[in-house]
Amino acid sequence: MNENRANNPILTNVSNRHIHLSKDDMEVLFGKGHTLTKTKDLVQPGEHACDETVTIQGPKRAIEKVRVLGPLRKQTQVEIFVTDAIRLGVKPCIRLSGDLAGSEPIKVIGPAGSIDLKEGCIVAKRHIHFTTKDAEFYGVKHGDKLKLKTEGERGLVFDNVIARVSDKMALECHLDMEEANAAGVKNGDKLFIL
Repeated sequence: MNENRANNPILTNVSNRHIHLSKDDMEVLFGKGHTLTKTKDLVQPGEHACDETVTIQGPKRAIEKVRVLGPLRKQTQVEIFVTDAIRLGVKPCIRLSGDLAGSEPIKVIGPAGSIDLKEGCIVAKRHIHFTTKDAEFYGVKHGDKLKLKTEGERGLVFDNVIARVSDKMALECHLDMEEANAAGVKNGDKLFIL
C-alpha cells in the first residue's frame, strides 16, 4: 500500500447543484452582451461562483435559484442531485463533468429568456483532482477508480471515486451535497484514499 495515501488526507469541497453556461446560452438567459458577475473564487484555478442564478424545469417540477459557475464553457452543463432528478422528473446519467453526449435534456429559464437543452443535465461522478506531481505522490493515474474513507460518527467508504489528473487543476476531492450529508462531510474535511 502507498504510505502517502494512508498518511496524507485530501481536502473535500462539497458541491451544490449548479450550472455552467456557454456564451450563446448565457446571452439567451441573461440578455445580449451580458457578462457574469463573480461572487467568489472557488478552489480550482480560474473557477468562480457568480451572482446569477437560473431556474431549471423538468416534466414534474422546477428548481429555482440554481447558481451559475464561471468561466463560460463550450457547452452548457447542469449538475444536479439524485433527489433533484426525482423532484424534476428527469433521469440523468451519473457522469464526469464534460461527458455530455446523450445526457438528459432539461429546460433552463433565466430573466431574459429560456433554453431547451437537448442534452447536458447530469449527476456528477465523485472525483479527485490531482496535479501530475500529486498523482505521483499518491501513486494514482488519470482515470483510476479509488476508494475514499471518511471519518467521524457517520464514517463510510466511497467507492468508484475517479482520479482526474491535470496540471490546470488543484488537489481537491469533489462530492455532491447529498453524498457529503450522508457521510457527515463538510467543506474542508479530510478524507483518505484507501
